[in-house]
Amino acid sequence: MKKFASFLVIIFSLTVYSQNTLSLYEKYPVFKECADQPVDSLENCFNYTLKQFVFDNFKTPQIVSEENYQGKAEVLIEVNKKGEFKVLYVDAFYTEIKDEIRRVFKMLPKINPATYNSEPTYMQFSLPFKIPLEEPNKEISIIKETPLNPSNEYDDIIKFPYTNEEYKSNLNIPLSTQNYSRFDAALNKVGTNSHTAQRPFLYNEVNKYYDFDAENKILAKSKTSWFGRKWWNEHMVAFKGEDFWFTLDPGVDLQIGKDIDPDVNTYNNTRLLYVQGGIGKKLSFFTVFYESQGRFADYFNRYAESIKPDGGNPAIIPGRGIAKEFKTDAYDYPVATGYISYTPSKYFNFQLGHGKNFIGDGYRSLFLSDNASPYPYFKIKTNIWKLQYTNLWMSLKDVRTEVLNENRSYKNKYIASHYLSYNVTKRLNIGFFESVIWESAGDGLDLAYLNPIIFFQAIQFSTGSRSGNALIGFSAKYKFSDRINAYGQFIIDEFSSSDVFGGEGSWKNKTGYQIGMKYYDAFGLKNLYLQAEYNRVRPYTYSHNTIVLNYGHNNQSIAHPYGASFSEFLVIGHYNIKRIFGDAKFIVAKRGFDFNTEEDTAFYGADIYRSEEDRAFETGNKVAQGNTTNFFFAELQGGYLINPSTNLKVYGSVIFRSFKPLVNTETVFENTTTWLNLGIRTDLFNWTNDF
Repeated sequence: MKKFASFLVIIFSLTVYSQNTLSLYEKYPVFKECADQPVDSLENCFNYTLKQFVFDNFKTPQIVSEENYQGKAEVLIEVNKKGEFKVLYVDAFYTEIKDEIRRVFKMLPKINPATYNSEPTYMQFSLPFKIPLEEPNKEISIIKETPLNPSNEYDDIIKFPYTNEEYKSNLNIPLSTQNYSRFDAALNKVGTNSHTAQRPFLYNEVNKYYDFDAENKILAKSKTSWFGRKWWNEHMVAFKGEDFWFTLDPGVDLQIGKDIDPDVNTYNNTRLLYVQGGIGKKLSFFTVFYESQGRFADYFNRYAESIKPDGGNPAIIPGRGIAKEFKTDAYDYPVATGYISYTPSKYFNFQLGHGKNFIGDGYRSLFLSDNASPYPYFKIKTNIWKLQYTNLWMSLKDVRTEVLNENRSYKNKYIASHYLSYNVTKRLNIGFFESVIWESAGDGLDLAYLNPIIFFQAIQFSTGSRSGNALIGFSAKYKFSDRINAYGQFIIDEFSSSDVFGGEGSWKNKTGYQIGMKYYDAFGLKNLYLQAEYNRVRPYTYSHNTIVLNYGHNNQSIAHPYGASFSEFLVIGHYNIKRIFGDAKFIVAKRGFDFNTEEDTAFYGADIYRSEEDRAFETGNKVAQGNTTNFFFAELQGGYLINPSTNLKVYGSVIFRSFKPLVNTETVFENTTTWLNLGIRTDLFNWTNDF
C-alpha cells in the first residue's frame, strides 16, 4: 500500500458540543511537540501536529487507488479529560477508509487535555477530510472566533455527522408489540427503577437500560454504497446542525393476501412519510402521514362496516380511522398523527399531539389501550424519586347519527386520566388509575377536570351524576426474577360498594380484572419471550345511561376491543435472532352479544354503545350472557427486519379465526376465517385484527 500522496489536510471547522465555545477554553489540548509554545499559539500547533500525524501514518487502501476515487471523509473525535483521543463517528465512502482512519487515530499518543476554569475538560472536533489535498502547511493561521459575516451566513451553516440522536431524545418509541418485545426484558430487571405501564415509552427512558445504538451496530450490514446504507442501516435523510437535527423517511405498509373460506383477495396499499427531529436538547417533534387503500378479510370488513360513522362513509378501519369507498369493494382511509414533546427538566415531559396512548403492562389494557383510532391529546409525565405520575387529557368523538349536534357535526367528548405508578420495592410496583369522561355541552372543556392533582369522583359528584362517567383502577407488577414477572389490573366503573360486593350479580357491578405473566429467555433460549394473560370484564362495564359518555371513540372501545361481558385467555410468543423474528398469538374467549331480533331487543351488556336503560336484568348478570359466543383466534408470523433505523420489515402471516355463537342472527353468526398474508411494512403502529 503506497502512501496517499495528496491526501489529508484536515480543516478544523468547529469544536465543541459541551456548553462552552472555543473562546471559553483557557488552554487547548497540548501535544508534547507544542509544550514550549505560548498559549496563543497552542491552537495552531495542535492543528498542525494532528494533521501531520495523520498524514504520516495513513496508508491508502488499495481500493482508493484502483478506482481513482476523489471525495471526502469526515471524523468526529473527542479529547477527553485524561487527554485521550476517542473516535466518535466516521463517515466515508469506503469501509476500508473508515477502518484506516480508526486505526490511525488509535495510534495517537496521550496528550495534556484542554482546561476550563483551570480544570481538565473535554473537546470535540469535526474534521472533514478532503481527497486529495496538499501536505499540511505549518504556517496555517490560528483559528479564531469572529463575528458572522452576513454575506457568508449561508456558507457558515455547519453540518455535523448524524449519530442517532433519536435514541437519546424525548421522542416516543412507536407503539409496536413486536418492537417493544426486543427491550421489554431490559426494562423489567430486578432493581431497576423503571415504570413500564405508561406507553409509548420515550427513547431516553429506555436507552438507560437498552442501548439502541449498540444493538443496531450488532445488526448493521457492511454497506458502502449510498443505496446499501440507506436500505439496510440508515434513515433516508438525516441532518444534524449545531443545535438541531431531523430525519425524514418514506415508508410503506404493503400487504397482499387471501381469506380462503369466502374466497376474498385481500390487500393493503399504504404509503407514508414521517419526519422526526429535535431543536436543542429539550424540544422534539414527530409527524407521520399515511395514505392508504385496502380490502381485508371478510370478518374484518364486516366489523369495519358495522361501526361506520354518520354521513355516508362506509366504514371505520379498526385502529386507524374513517374510510371512504375505494372502487367497489375496498376502502380509502388517510391517517395523520404527530406530536411535540418538551422536556424542561429531568422531572417533567409535556406532549401535545394526535395519536394513541396505552396504560398497562399487558398485551391488553382495561384502563386505556391503543385499540381505537388516533385522537388529540395533551400529556404530562412527571418522574421523581420512585414515582411516575401521568396526566392525560383526550378529545374524543361520537360519530353516530343519534348523537349528532344540531349542525350535524360529530359529538365531542373529553377524557381526563391520572395514573400514579410507585415502585414500592425493587421487585414490587403498584399503580392507581382514575379517569372521567364528560361531554361538551356547548361551552367546551369543563375547567374543573383540568386540575392535574385531584380525585375525579369528587368533581363528578359536584357537577352532577349524569355529567360524567368516572372509572378507577388499581394495578400491580411483581418481578420474581430478571426473567419472570407477574402483573395485573382491576377496573371499577361507577363504584357502588353494595353492588360490587353484594354477590347478587347486579348490573351495577361493573368491574373487570386482568392477570398475566411474562417469561424472558424462556426455557433458557435467548430472546424467546412468552406471555400469558387472562382478562375478564363484567356486563355493562364502560357503558353509561347517557350513551355518549361510554368509554369509546369513533365507535370503538378505548380499553379492551371486545367492549365488556367477556372472559379471555391469551398466550403470545416472540422470538428473534438478529434481524429474523417470529411471533405467535393464541386467544380463547367467551363473549356475550345481544340478539337484536324482534323477539329480543334487550341489552345484555357487551356493546358499550348501548344505553344501560335497555338492560336485560337487574340482578343475576353473568359474564358472556345473552348470545354467548365461543371465540378462537390464532396468528403465526415470521419475518425479517430490513432496516432497524426505520423499522422496515418483510413478513408472512397466517390467521385462523373461529366464531361460534349460541344463536345465529343477522349480525352475529357462525363463521370461520383462514387469512394468509405477505407484506412489507414500516412498523410504526399495531394493527387491530384480533377481535
